Amino acid sequence: MTITIKSTLAVAAVTLASALPIAAGAQAASNQTYPTKPVRLVVAFPAGGSTDIIARLVGQRLGERLGQPVVVDNRGGAGGTIGTEIAAKAAPDGHTLTMGTTSTHVIAPAAYAKVNYDPVKDFEPLTLVASTPYLLVLNPGVKANNLKEFIALAKSQPGKLNFASAGTGSTTQLAMEMLKLAAGIDIVHVPYNGNGPAGTAVLGGQVQALFGSMPAVLPHAQAGRLRPIGVGTAKRSPALPNVPTVAESGFPGFEVSLWLGFFAPKGTPKPILARLQKELTDIANNPEMKAAFEKNGASSVTNTPAEMNALMKAELEKYSKVVKAVGIELK
Repeated sequence: MTITIKSTLAVAAVTLASALPIAAGAQAASNQTYPTKPVRLVVAFPAGGSTDIIARLVGQRLGERLGQPVVVDNRGGAGGTIGTEIAAKAAPDGHTLTMGTTSTHVIAPAAYAKVNYDPVKDFEPLTLVASTPYLLVLNPGVKANNLKEFIALAKSQPGKLNFASAGTGSTTQLAMEMLKLAAGIDIVHVPYNGNGPAGTAVLGGQVQALFGSMPAVLPHAQAGRLRPIGVGTAKRSPALPNVPTVAESGFPGFEVSLWLGFFAPKGTPKPILARLQKELTDIANNPEMKAAFEKNGASSVTNTPAEMNALMKAELEKYSKVVKAVGIELK
């Protein structure tokens, strides 16, 4: 009996030892075969806006590297919360990603009484890929050639001028609200469903102004269809070197920009996250991609998942104060 027991244990040990490499090999093979189908990239804003533009630029290169197409799925509405919720609830297998922004991962949690996702707990941050200034533009019919003249015009007609935004509680609204507080002006907010529709409204003269993200409004500013009068970042944009910043136009310390980064649903396997982080970082740092970003008024930026979480925490504190001061609370 003793000999039989020892033999059985020995066989079991050999069997287990043989199975471990097989299991490890199967897991490695699974990681190597990712992705097994097209990857969906949820963009929580309509086509034509800044998030959509950057997502498509990066998504095309990511698809080439992964060997599967990256399909942009535009799910706009409710300040980006609809699309972001869809991405948060997707299967955590690496086949659904989202491009998160200042609006979706900072502004919305600050402005809405409740959002059906947690920007930290429901997502795996991968890396930032770009940041872009906000650019204050006017319809050419507005009788103001610079920020000083626009503010003087607004003060002479309180409540008569209006401005577009990508939606109530969006960064485009808060950028203008910050300027309104700093300058002491009264202009009326008209929300739209994304940067694209907001840009169309100011182009058509339905609204006078827009503090839009650079990629969405830059082509119109360069072509003279919109009049740029102020850059939201601390430094001037290389894309519009002759346009002064809001800070240097009399409002020191004013700074507002849009960051854009990739996120996967929480629980996505670590080997897949590691591959995506590497691929996206390499894409954003590629000289050709940097040039494509610059052409659209954006800058290449990469960071670590830990740095992304720290950024979201700092930005949430900053914008929560603006939301409270303006009195925004969305349901």
